[in-house]
Amino acid sequence: MKLLTKTTLYFLLIMLPVFTAGAFFLYNRFNKEIKHETDEELLNDQLEWVRYLDTTSAGNPVFRISTPEFNIRPVDAPVQRKPRFTTVDIYQEPEDTYAPFRQLSQVITVRDQHYELIIRKSLIEKDDLVKNIIHVMLLAFGGLLVFALVSNWLISRKIWKPFYRSLDQIQQLQLNKLAKVIFEQTPTYEFNQLNSSLTSMTARMYQDYLNMKELTEDAAHEMQTPLAIAQSKLELLLQDESLTAAQQRNILLSYDELQRLSRLNHSLLLLAKIENRQFPVSAPLKLAAVIRKYLQLFEELIAEKQLTINSQLDEESEWPLHPALADLLISNLLGNAIKYNYPGGEITLLLTARSLQISNTSELAAIPADQLYQRFKKQQDTYSNSNGLGLAIVKKMADSYQLTLTYLHTGNVHQFTVTLP
Repeated sequence: MKLLTKTTLYFLLIMLPVFTAGAFFLYNRFNKEIKHETDEELLNDQLEWVRYLDTTSAGNPVFRISTPEFNIRPVDAPVQRKPRFTTVDIYQEPEDTYAPFRQLSQVITVRDQHYELIIRKSLIEKDDLVKNIIHVMLLAFGGLLVFALVSNWLISRKIWKPFYRSLDQIQQLQLNKLAKVIFEQTPTYEFNQLNSSLTSMTARMYQDYLNMKELTEDAAHEMQTPLAIAQSKLELLLQDESLTAAQQRNILLSYDELQRLSRLNHSLLLLAKIENRQFPVSAPLKLAAVIRKYLQLFEELIAEKQLTINSQLDEESEWPLHPALADLLISNLLGNAIKYNYPGGEITLLLTARSLQISNTSELAAIPADQLYQRFKKQQDTYSNSNGLGLAIVKKMADSYQLTLTYLHTGNVHQFTVTLP
């Protein structure tokens, strides 16, 4: 969840209970105020009726009035010092429903006779008024809540905009372009501190990158020279006819180990270059052409093992890879498919616009997941010319260039699939 969405959600979770409590409080206050005003009206009416009754005779018809709004009747109960206010529901025949009334009741004395005086006032209009007020309040609160949420979202978005610009710069960083990274100054102190730290960090990373790049290049160059000299000297020694068979065998073994060391040095240097992203992509290339090139290069090995090649290639499939990395990808995966296949086996190549799938038959068991891309881990020790870095290099290349590399083993078929992001 994005930070802006999270803060807006938290703000909404806080404001909803506050607005609900506020609406409930105002509703209760309105009800109390309306009842209070109605009670005062009833009390005034009662005073007027008491004054009027004191001036009438005992046989006046008023003492026999009984209506939903006014009722007086003789009782034996004692006189009440204060009136009692209640809310009652009275049946309304025209509407066939019950309506709320505010009622005042009190036992009074008129000419030494006790009467229960009941005065009522309808609350229907006042309830309608409360409902209208509540509707207006809810609309006002709803509008206020929406306004607060939108305002908070817009303000937060504006405030956090420098942070997201810095984040975009970080996401687009490349080691070989760190020297050009400049984080802008912002009006916010904390963001300036963050950008200052990022600038310092990228400067150190770039310097470390340059040092590592220089070290790997120098080491590779310095190692290749003595290796080449040693190999040439051994080649000259092998041409000496005075050597015994044992001496020739020892020299040949030394020569093979030097070649293996040279390949290892080349592979480690290649890994370092891939990790440092020293293979920039200038333009997409058509992978089908690379596959056909290596099928021709491996033609003798394929014929020697009598392998059957089944290929289905999308000729227009373009991949964002450096030509050297495309060669590396195909040569390693196709080379392994040939190397670990059995005579008369099959290799299936499937290239689509988004994926490359290379499958081969083999008598070898499935590669354990924890050893699949492990460096210097050979699938079979009989291949002494392998340094165990082929799949590790392919995996490192896939990770560095956002490709997905998956492995599947079914029956006697090993399958590697490379998918574009």
